[in-house]
Amino acid sequence: MIGELYEEALRGRAPVEIEHADGRRRPLPLHDWLAVRDGDGGLLDRCQGATLDVGSGPGRLTVALARRGLPVLGIDLAPSAVALTVAAGGPALCRDVFGRVPGAGRWRTALLADGNIGIGGDPAALLRRVLTLLAPGGRVLAEVDPPGSASRVEPLRLRSDRSVGEWFPWAHVSADAVAGLAARCAATVTETWEDADRWFVTLRPVEERP
Repeated sequence: MIGELYEEALRGRAPVEIEHADGRRRPLPLHDWLAVRDGDGGLLDRCQGATLDVGSGPGRLTVALARRGLPVLGIDLAPSAVALTVAAGGPALCRDVFGRVPGAGRWRTALLADGNIGIGGDPAALLRRVLTLLAPGGRVLAEVDPPGSASRVEPLRLRSDRSVGEWFPWAHVSADAVAGLAARCAATVTETWEDADRWFVTLRPVEERP
């Protein structure tokens, strides 16, 4: 969800919607990204050591972890999102997870919250990349779709009353499908939990044990 419309929404300049290929629209859920929400507590409690928040957005999780005293870094492609994180007291940088990431190979925890396992429309490529950023013994905490939902890749775009963005691919991974995804990425699911109608998993490289 990167682009001028996302930046406008973060700056409060215009209401922005997410449009699906079939014409359905829904509001961009900024309210979910700006403050700690139900279900975040269990995710935050599982963060151990230096934590990388991938696709950190406005930084609610990055800031919450910083307030807990954990070493943390948020990375996001949107300058406005990074600015909001820094203003709230969280360390963040404009970075592409597939590009140069500080501390590569030394992160104890990597977060893929808010369905960010769908970034780029290729969850296997994303997971493989994030696993390379971990320190030995590290793990990935990812938010996924509920069991029974369809795992898929779909085109989405952002739109406001004034403009329409470009289509971009986004992946949805259900809790049922995570084990298969992990196996393709030399990883394993070591925990699945549900909190406040949200579903999460812990993944580790196959050579690691819980």
